[in-house]
Amino acid sequence: MVASQLPIRVDEHCPITLPDGIVLSAQIWRPEDASASQVPAILEYLPYRKRDYTAPRDALNHPYVAAHGYACVRVDMRGSGDSEGILLGEYLEQEQDDALAILQWIAAQDWCTGSIGMIGISWGGFNGLQVAARRPPELKAVISICSTDDRYADDIHYMGGCLLVDNFLWGATMFSMNPLPPDPLLVGEKWRDLWLARLEAGGLYMVDWHRHQRRDAFWKHASICEDYNAIQCPVYLVGGWMDPYTNTIFRNLQNLTCPKKGLVGPWAHKYPNFAEPGPQIGFLQESVRWWDKWLKGKETGIMDEPTLRCYMQDTAPPRTHYDFRPGHWVAESSWPSQGVASHGMGLAPGCLTKDMSTSSDHLVFCSPQTVGFASGRWCIFGLDADEPADQRQEAGGSLVFDSHTLTESMDLLGPVSLQLRVASDKPNAVLAAVLSEVLPDGSATRISRGLLNLTHRNSHADLEPLEPGRFYDVTVKLNELGQRIGLGSRIRLALSTSYFPMIWPAPEATTLTIDCAHCKLDLPMRSGNPLDSQLKPFEPAVNGPPLKTRFIRPAKSSNKVSQDLSSGVLTIHLEEDAGLWENERTGWRYGSDQTIICSVHSDDPLSARAEQRFRKEFGRDELDLSVVGWAKMSATRTDFELTAHLEAWEGKKQIFGKDYAFTVPRDGV
Repeated sequence: MVASQLPIRVDEHCPITLPDGIVLSAQIWRPEDASASQVPAILEYLPYRKRDYTAPRDALNHPYVAAHGYACVRVDMRGSGDSEGILLGEYLEQEQDDALAILQWIAAQDWCTGSIGMIGISWGGFNGLQVAARRPPELKAVISICSTDDRYADDIHYMGGCLLVDNFLWGATMFSMNPLPPDPLLVGEKWRDLWLARLEAGGLYMVDWHRHQRRDAFWKHASICEDYNAIQCPVYLVGGWMDPYTNTIFRNLQNLTCPKKGLVGPWAHKYPNFAEPGPQIGFLQESVRWWDKWLKGKETGIMDEPTLRCYMQDTAPPRTHYDFRPGHWVAESSWPSQGVASHGMGLAPGCLTKDMSTSSDHLVFCSPQTVGFASGRWCIFGLDADEPADQRQEAGGSLVFDSHTLTESMDLLGPVSLQLRVASDKPNAVLAAVLSEVLPDGSATRISRGLLNLTHRNSHADLEPLEPGRFYDVTVKLNELGQRIGLGSRIRLALSTSYFPMIWPAPEATTLTIDCAHCKLDLPMRSGNPLDSQLKPFEPAVNGPPLKTRFIRPAKSSNKVSQDLSSGVLTIHLEEDAGLWENERTGWRYGSDQTIICSVHSDDPLSARAEQRFRKEFGRDELDLSVVGWAKMSATRTDFELTAHLEAWEGKKQIFGKDYAFTVPRDGV
């Protein structure tokens, strides 16, 4: 049972002075009597602005945990929010060095026992693992949500050696966030100097991300897969099937040698206590059980429970947004599981076969560049229409293989692997493999996907151009899945030579040929496990009181695909307007409006375009600040072209403006 809640105090701006003199800003929630009766601490360490951007989320999470006997410390990273300095990139050594200093500072406070955990989602989930690999003595345990162990092969930049369009879009998002002002009420008169320094620094991290198109030292840094044994403190790995980072949980459970647990729900890129699709769970209670065990030494029974707990999703019709996914929880005592066996299927014209090598056919396909417009966002947040649509929309431009109609349900849990013998007519080619459940009415729900740049078929470091017409044996790794294929459904594999706007197109339209006699799809078929029936249900989802806000401009969002029938260009137009709102207690205003536009002509990979526009607003009383800009990307056969614009305003006076332009040579992409 979780202990009764304690009264807490909140300190909004606690300065932490680093060894080089830079001062970071922390907000701390802790029991009122913590100085008299010390408590362990939980650190969340991010560049996402505690004063406004994450304030609504922080209010839902940290007060609850603090009220159960912890000091929750939310720190703005160097150069972000209300902290001094300049943020020069993601997951830098400086970021980790600062974290070590923060941990030492926390441990030295009179309200802290010296025992500290780290929690975070996405960036915060990444650096929890990265800091753990540095083995600071103060760090006793980690909860890492929606994170990765491999910054190149399984992050927002590249997958299977393919260049994700999100490499640009995420770069544009950080470009919009890096130059934002601190709150003058917290940092005092130096606020304008801090803001101007951030504006001058810019922060187009995407340029480096595009320059490093292979898995080199740039990406190996802070990838914990380089040495799993470096992490010795206990780690709880959390994610969701709708999130792109689920693969990490299974790899870490297999490779980490420290105490570990894994949890996979149906969720998108959010905390499980309020994420969609549901069901949400009592994740805050679960977190307290974890912290009580490893930071307070209380036996909560959490390590006596199965190592891995997953939500086995039931059949569901395709939707671009789910409030809830039907299914049930299953458990494994270890991973890999002896209860999961490979179920192989062969490929024949139009069919997935029960027997291998039954077809000697050679099948030829060349996809229009518009295959992929029903793929949804790479990183799904569970927002309006950001999930994959009915995959029938992609079938006409793909090479499709369907299984027989299932006469009994089939449970799949774990990785999917596709072995192909393939030839290309061009030296560069990409391949997308999509696995779907085809329902009895013919609709198709995507359940997994995999991507491969065929020049990366043997290595992400040493690339090998294709010899046109020559056959190669390649393996495409599809994402982990937890799915029950229902009675009366079929399994569909769809192959395509394009997948925009998820990945950037190859320099030329390519035609691929596969030799069916040497192709195989391996599915992870799961048998029943007695642990499933022994699982105790999670506590109901609870959250802290919502942040009290007043909306000045309401939030709105839209996601539209349109086709110009005259030009043949297909365009996706995504608007994410968080509105303009004011924190009723602090009076600080925050507004964010972002628009993403991606377009391509079905016959021309060089017609691909991506653009992101943004406007950020801040202020209090008569203070009216804004940052406005855009970033654009296109490509020739030999180069990527990146341009951007940034400007800042105080009221109606422009105080900063700058244009950027970069040309980056393509390297096997």
